Amino acid sequence: MSIKGILESAMRRRTFLKRTAAGCVGLGSTLSLGKSTKSTLASKAMAKPDSEACVIADGLSSLALAEAGPEPNAALADTWWPPQRNVWTPIGWPNHLFRFNVIYNGTVVAQPYPYEPREVTLPWKGEDLQLTFYLSSDKNNVHRPKPPYQLSGLSDRGLGRQGWVDRPTPVLWSEWSLYEMNTMGLSRAGLLVRKEIFAYILGAHEVETGIEPLYSWIRLSVSHVDELLTDDEIIITVDLTRVNIGKSMVHEGNLTVRRPSPYPSALEAEMFTIDAHDGFRILNEDDHVRLMGISAEADAFDFSEIEPDSGTYSLSVTLPARKGAFADLLLPMLAAERPAIETEFETGFEEALKQSDAYWAVEPSTAATIDTPEPWMNEAVKHSLKLGRVISEKNPDTGESSFLTGSWSYDVLWATPTSMVSHMMFDPLGYHALVEKHIELFRLNQGTVKPPGNIYESHPGYFSTPKSLTSVDWLCDHGAILYTVSRHALITNNQAFIDRWLPAIIKGCEFIKDSRAITGHEGVPGVLPPAVSTDLRIPSQSIWNVGWNHRGLRAAIKLLQRLNHPRASEFAAEAEAYRARFVEALDEAILDTPRWTDSQGNKRPIVPTCLADGEDIFHAFYLDTGPLFLVWSGVLTADTPAMKDTVSFFREGPNTKIYDPRHNCFQRPILIHEMSSSEPCYSWNVYHSWQLGDRYRYLEGMYSLLVGALSPQTYISHETRHGLSGLVAVNPLMIDLARLAVIDDQIAENELHLLRLAPQAWLKTDYLTRFEKIVTEFGPVSLHFKLDENGQTLDVTWSPAFHHTPDKVVLHIPPVEGLNQIRINGQSRETHPGSTLMLD
Repeated sequence: MSIKGILESAMRRRTFLKRTAAGCVGLGSTLSLGKSTKSTLASKAMAKPDSEACVIADGLSSLALAEAGPEPNAALADTWWPPQRNVWTPIGWPNHLFRFNVIYNGTVVAQPYPYEPREVTLPWKGEDLQLTFYLSSDKNNVHRPKPPYQLSGLSDRGLGRQGWVDRPTPVLWSEWSLYEMNTMGLSRAGLLVRKEIFAYILGAHEVETGIEPLYSWIRLSVSHVDELLTDDEIIITVDLTRVNIGKSMVHEGNLTVRRPSPYPSALEAEMFTIDAHDGFRILNEDDHVRLMGISAEADAFDFSEIEPDSGTYSLSVTLPARKGAFADLLLPMLAAERPAIETEFETGFEEALKQSDAYWAVEPSTAATIDTPEPWMNEAVKHSLKLGRVISEKNPDTGESSFLTGSWSYDVLWATPTSMVSHMMFDPLGYHALVEKHIELFRLNQGTVKPPGNIYESHPGYFSTPKSLTSVDWLCDHGAILYTVSRHALITNNQAFIDRWLPAIIKGCEFIKDSRAITGHEGVPGVLPPAVSTDLRIPSQSIWNVGWNHRGLRAAIKLLQRLNHPRASEFAAEAEAYRARFVEALDEAILDTPRWTDSQGNKRPIVPTCLADGEDIFHAFYLDTGPLFLVWSGVLTADTPAMKDTVSFFREGPNTKIYDPRHNCFQRPILIHEMSSSEPCYSWNVYHSWQLGDRYRYLEGMYSLLVGALSPQTYISHETRHGLSGLVAVNPLMIDLARLAVIDDQIAENELHLLRLAPQAWLKTDYLTRFEKIVTEFGPVSLHFKLDENGQTLDVTWSPAFHHTPDKVVLHIPPVEGLNQIRINGQSRETHPGSTLMLD
């Protein structure tokens, strides 16, 4: 579907929901405000919806759904969203300082000095290498586009053929067809060539230093031969150059190929034969090996300079037109000494892959399983976990491990968004030791960085990104880290972790209390003083800072209350005063904001993103880090007028009238199929639908994130649609929404809700959907469910392993037409769609 089609579909859906949902909670209702007062804006309806209210909302949504057409699923979302363009995917070893990156067209980038320069990687500046692949039937007639050019401007439009091989090791395949024209303009394509690549360290073990020699094994093979038309052989040309691809945040044109700089050392090839197999070494001037290869085919390799004295080189790999013919290449991240790479080379592709499989197959005993009838969801979850491990590092200077924000771009740490990798993905899915390992650096570096605001002084309780990983400090980093560690303590109930971290958590709470008491600043008294909250570096009393620190403080309080800590009540009172003062100030700020006109002619206020001067409400960050975040952060509930006004603004407000899908992510933002038009990982509106029980919009958002924000081939995410790739920014949010749809420990205090928003796509007569060992605040929970062959009985098996028992366990009966019976752990009960059952 075209982008125009996406917008037209979105507008039709919005119009339909308004027509069908009169009186339904959260389905397009509007509120006329006129002259606003405090009581009708943010401060009204502050209580979190209880389970009964949620059930009512679920039932109303179900009634509307009867007329709303097919419920969202992955296949439907695939008609909304064209695939991501300009994808690159990291290939690496967990916790290694370096990663290879593979572009959608198969180009391999080995760049140890990353996009974000850092002192720890400075020794390897200039040691980058890029392998670019071309197919031809004549090695002397290789078509290379003339730089500069944008990759998405080529005939492939920024799309390639890629995917993962089905095995434990992340093995990425790329495939090309020979595309040449004869004098009549007819294609002579008759072959498919596949490249498979995986990363490896000798012995396939956990890194110790973080800078062990890192290799990528690459297999080039003939994967298909056309029986009707083919040549006798295929030439795969591999150009060896400095990295010559530049990146930009702007979508569509974000990868630009420049003329490559000369390689810093002259390269020459040394050919050899082992057991009748032809091989080669490409050596630099100090006799270090830059690339090796071997093939069973005779005269398979030829090496030359692309142009005389250009410092750019070309390797020709000739394979017969025979399915299964192959050659193996071994690429070290850094030019390797002969003895080291020879040892690796003797291991061979197959043995290295076997060892790597053994490493990657190991999972913690607590690891969860998500297995649904939708392979798209299953594969996304599986590969998100692997990608999250690859995009991490161990600093060889400090020995500290950390998740990173991205690969080949953002190779540092923005603690706030990257915290979601821990508390929305790895922790709920049972990878607790991994989380503990990668958050320990925050405890060790607590208080070492001054908060990013002029009025602040250094504080021993302030959590931040360590200086060795910093790009831009945000004050909200403190709250995100405090939330991550407190949530980890709550769900694992790990006493050793709690004992080690409790002093740091207490100091983190003290920082918030002490900061709120600061006076003499230009902001609103009693609210966290102005500080930087985004990459715009504008100090303000922003919702982004207020929300994250509120969420972190609340999680810490919940932990302290569970522990009966003597300071729990002190910080609980602080949190209440914190929220109340901010809401009061927000109400006052709303009175002075502009009004916009909704589709019914009502004048509605624009809820500001900051309490005073700060970031522009017309900036894309207004959606991503603005008032929509107040619901997930627990400051406001989705049923407050201010939140209804905000989400409606992005669904139908003035921005939707002028939004141009041809332009970039920095234009005034809107929601398209319930996903942010700017940075999808910040689609906080979906949590409004979650809280209100708005099934359609909740699933619309969840599936948009799955299909529209992840690569459908490698499941890597982009910062923006078609923008900077190599991130796992969206993956945690999508996984969190999938978890909450089935096993929800957040919708009501001290309650567990099951199947509350489970998609109908996961309720099948021929497939057992399994959510196993999903970690909640009460302990791991396993839930299996399947419809009987008639679709009238839902079989549910659930088994908790509670370390703290919830007050209620509520099972929601999904809105499946004809469902009249449920069988829970073998016991049958009559039921009907939209009802609830209390479980023992």
